[in-house]
Amino acid sequence: MGMEKIMVESSTKIAFILLVTFAITIPCLEAAHVLSPAEIDDFVKARAEEAHKVAVETYVPIPEGVAHDLNVAVHMSMEAEENNTRREMRQKGKKHDGPCEATNPIDSCWRCKADWAANRFQLAKCSKGFGRKTTGGLGGPIYVVTDESDNDMVNPKPGTLRFGAVQKGPLWITFARSMVIRLNQELMVSSDKTIDGRGANVQIRDGAGITMQFVNNVIIHGLHIQNIKAKPGGLIRDSFDHTGQRTRSDGDAISIYGSSNIWIDHLSLSECEDGLVDIIQGSTGITISNCHMTKHNDVMLFGASDSYTGDKLMQITVAFNHFGQGLIQRMPRCRYGFVHVLNNDYTHWIMYAIGGSSSPTILSQGNRFIAPDNGAAKEVTHRDYAPPDVWKNWQWSSELDVFMNGAKFVPSGAPINRKPFKKAYMMQPRDGSHVSRLTRNAGALNCVVGKPC
Repeated sequence: MGMEKIMVESSTKIAFILLVTFAITIPCLEAAHVLSPAEIDDFVKARAEEAHKVAVETYVPIPEGVAHDLNVAVHMSMEAEENNTRREMRQKGKKHDGPCEATNPIDSCWRCKADWAANRFQLAKCSKGFGRKTTGGLGGPIYVVTDESDNDMVNPKPGTLRFGAVQKGPLWITFARSMVIRLNQELMVSSDKTIDGRGANVQIRDGAGITMQFVNNVIIHGLHIQNIKAKPGGLIRDSFDHTGQRTRSDGDAISIYGSSNIWIDHLSLSECEDGLVDIIQGSTGITISNCHMTKHNDVMLFGASDSYTGDKLMQITVAFNHFGQGLIQRMPRCRYGFVHVLNNDYTHWIMYAIGGSSSPTILSQGNRFIAPDNGAAKEVTHRDYAPPDVWKNWQWSSELDVFMNGAKFVPSGAPINRKPFKKAYMMQPRDGSHVSRLTRNAGALNCVVGKPC
């Protein structure tokens, strides 16, 4: 029996090594959509230049300050929720059993209020982290999607999601009812938009995904996105004033390309042909929060190429998400930039959780990492295309993370505590033991008009 066990364990490790070799060393698996000459005209060039200016303005020279502010907000939110619970217990004289709990600072900003549907714009005041300045369609009219069809890429029909996504100026997009939308080509979202799925079960599935290219200030909230496929491209309207030639899309659920001030919140994402969230080409000022991700290989890619140094501008917050069943790798996989990974619940991975190349700075705080049973996949971290004498200088830090079932984080580089936020003055994160509360409502919520969400 002992020899049989050893043979089984050895064969398992060999199979795992082959899987790793296949999934992380083939360059094409890391590819992300890059514009072809056919997709670049004078309009797109001008918009790219403007987008880059916005990215430079959005970039924060001392990103530790943003991390500090978010940790302060987490403490305040949890303390307020704990005080409210104790107060209700004293008043009722029994165990708290309220129907709504909002334990992280994003949710506590708008959830658990019965009038949320009459005050949808409140959501625009709730983003935290690097996407904190995102207001989406705040100040614009509310547009209601009444038609789930997607048949005209150039002159989309009024009432459809595509029609609303390309309108000029701020717009807050909602849905008249639950619906399944099959996008025939990627949905190009223009600047100053909110796509708000609250109050309906809105599924984007079995077709193309959502793309933000050279835009600014977009909120995507409350959608189910799954089974997204690559599409051949063609003439597609990308804004009110422009229709352009698009080549084949990659099959990402969410693709962010050269864009700034983007907030992705409360999405349920799974089983797409390429990535669940890809952020590339100098995008910055982005928060991914309260999402539930399942059944996928390449979960999140931040930076598409080791040769594109423009991604040094990239600053991304990944907070309060649940990385669930059937995930393999890239939660996220980073190049360059500064990535703050805070209070997420990593209950499943097959290969690794957090990876990268090209010297990204990764600050991991207060997460829970539950390693798989496979002894060859206990390490949370994975570094590509560099020997240890190079990656030892990359700043990868773990603070107050909780490691279970043998999980281990391999840190590297100098401490992440530049002035004026030296360690003694930085708010410590809530440790990983609180993650199950902070992520309890990750994914698209079942909000009912007239009731707390």
